Amino acid sequence: MDLPRIFVIRERDHRIHNPFTEQKLALLGDVIRLRPGQTVLDLACGSGEMLCTWSRDHGISGTGVDISTYFLGTARARAAELGVADRVAFVHDDAAGFVAPAPVDVAACIGATWIGDGVPGTLALLEQSLVPGGLLLVGEPYWRIDPDQAAVEGCGFTSRDEFDDLPGLVESFGRLGWDVVEMVLADGDSWDRYAAAQWFSLRAWLDANPDDELAGEVRAELDTAPALYVRYRRRYLGWGVFVLKRR
Repeated sequence: MDLPRIFVIRERDHRIHNPFTEQKLALLGDVIRLRPGQTVLDLACGSGEMLCTWSRDHGISGTGVDISTYFLGTARARAAELGVADRVAFVHDDAAGFVAPAPVDVAACIGATWIGDGVPGTLALLEQSLVPGGLLLVGEPYWRIDPDQAAVEGCGFTSRDEFDDLPGLVESFGRLGWDVVEMVLADGDSWDRYAAAQWFSLRAWLDANPDDELAGEVRAELDTAPALYVRYRRRYLGWGVFVLKRR
């Protein structure tokens, strides 16, 4: 069980595997009013930057779960670098279906709601690990502008119905029985840092591995990804982390 190589090649230099800057990740930790001693579960944690920096800055402890052995290695190294390896742990497992052995104060899935087959299932999964009155964090895309089919495909999807617009997404949380109590949204700069950094990583990998079996796939992505991003994804697709509390 591991993440396909192409994902590692594309994002191996990322600390944050979403369109969030370090500043926005820090802002999220501030606005949810983390306190020393609180516990956090991060499903599909990637390289663990959220847990590691929040443990350093707020004194929380927590567990991250991911299927990528590469990114988990990066997460453990980051925890050691920041001096928090005694407070955060990283588990190699499929986040889909993972429930914490003891309830946590904050349960998060930041940008990976496919683990629950969408937002409703992911919220239901996260709630199984949450203390009564705790907070859920969910990161999810939304349409900033209503897309035509060319824009949908240019953003890498097949149907406009895969996501809602921002009002529709927020309203959907209410229908599922959750209050939205905070949110931090991506902007153009944080999207650029997420997307454009991938092109550098792809090209650096291709220069070092021209004969690899994935070289053709990487070359094809480099040929198309920048133009598709600036034409479609940067304009049409929003993304944010929504902080929820059960009604």
